[in-house]
Amino acid sequence: MDITVIGRGNIGGGLAELWERAGHQVTRLGRGGGDVSAADVVLLAVPGDAVQAALGSVTGLGGKTVLDATNLYGGARPPAAFASNAEYVRSLTGGPTAKVFNTNFAALFPRVAGARARPSNLWAGDDEAGAVVGRLSHDAGFEAVRLGGLDMAAVQEGLAGALIAITQAGLGLFTYRMAPPEQL
Repeated sequence: MDITVIGRGNIGGGLAELWERAGHQVTRLGRGGGDVSAADVVLLAVPGDAVQAALGSVTGLGGKTVLDATNLYGGARPPAAFASNAEYVRSLTGGPTAKVFNTNFAALFPRVAGARARPSNLWAGDDEAGAVVGRLSHDAGFEAVRLGGLDMAAVQEGLAGALIAITQAGLGLFTYRMAPPEQL
């Protein structure tokens, strides 16, 4: 799969490395932007309040499947008239969109492959993004768990803050697994 990653930080850089090891062709874009026309899928991994600037420097996004890994912190909110950053992203790109990879800690990406059981990777988004989310989650060492449609992206964005609070309350960095009872 041809993947373009917008954002070279911990999330974008970490996932790019995992996907390259899995055999995908990955193009990494930073602040200078670029053209994503050749990509099958685009990962948006920038600070949550930098979405407009990041996508404004990129061409070829129209109709692309976009995986939104952004998070809003410190009281930041999505742009007016949008319940979530993911819905805002879809309004700019017009393609299938999923909120995904925003509830896992990038510092643990290198250790996921050696996990006893695959950690979960929550996602909320358009049905059309499901196959891509499933494959790229698996290729990064995770099991995709759907939260719902894109209307649930705001709930998932809020969950990221709760997960950070758990780390700060003493657990430290962690992975999570959600599985049906027959997999216990």
